Amino acid sequence: MTDTKNLMSWPRLSVGMGLAVIGLLIFILGAAPSVFGLDRSSVTGFVQITVFLIGLAVMCLGGYIALNALWNGRPKSISADIGYRLIATGYVIAVASGLSDVFGFGSHLAPNIPYFGPLQALGVIIGEFIILIGFIMLVPRPEKIKRDIESVAPTPNTPHDA
Repeated sequence: MTDTKNLMSWPRLSVGMGLAVIGLLIFILGAAPSVFGLDRSSVTGFVQITVFLIGLAVMCLGGYIALNALWNGRPKSISADIGYRLIATGYVIAVASGLSDVFGFGSHLAPNIPYFGPLQALGVIIGEFIILIGFIMLVPRPEKIKRDIESVAPTPNTPHDA
């Protein structure tokens, strides 16, 4: 009988990667609508900021599902747990930076039109970089996977069920 922990969960991996690609398309739609022929303004306004932040959220969700599938039921390391938290923290930083004018702590407060300026862009980039570090920490190390598989596989000197 095969051990289900040794088989990768392809459906979860496929769903996660599909969501990440859909999120990337939504992100591009918000960040550069001219790629899709939808650019109506020279400034990046509230709707564009919201769309690319939603795209970033879908990418984060897809990446989380895909990388969680790579662990496939094995206990996660401390660095993977920290990686989950860094992904969430990076997203919060990106949202807080991107929507700072809307939240009331940006440079163009209400009733002015929200403006996505260079400081907000830097904050979103920092948030994305923190998300990237979190994803890197989520990747299972190959030597740990090999060790886990060897601990489950029977040794040649021990009897096992046929």
